[in-house]
Amino acid sequence: MLSTLSQCEFSMGKTLLVYDMNLREMENYEKIYKDIENSIAAAHEKISECKKQILQAKRIRKNRQETGCSHHVDHKLQLEALGKELQHLSHIKENVEDKLELRRKQFHVLLSTIHELQQTLENDEKLSEAEESQETQMEAETKQ
Repeated sequence: MLSTLSQCEFSMGKTLLVYDMNLREMENYEKIYKDIENSIAAAHEKISECKKQILQAKRIRKNRQETGCSHHVDHKLQLEALGKELQHLSHIKENVEDKLELRRKQFHVLLSTIHELQQTLENDEKLSEAEESQETQMEAETKQ
């Protein structure tokens, strides 16, 4: 009977130890469970934050694309305007060059006319001097 009692006590001690071990394991599992729940909650928060960042990045990208398109259109319009202005300025340059060439020709004609006039004046002067010298010679001959 003592041996049976001793076996019962041993069995009961063993059961108590297993029970204590099971309690500690449950506490450990609960702690692990809470850690996993916290990790899941943190992951959900991070996912929602990443979604917000993605949406913001999409908006920024969309705005940049729209801005890029409008800049492209603006640049195209500016290029067209500059092309027209370049044509206009080229036309003005041609007109000025034509006018300059005409003025050069007119100036050349003027210089030629001045040169001819000088030669005519010189010839007239020589002729006048020759006539005067003839007259003075004639007067000197008549006086003698």
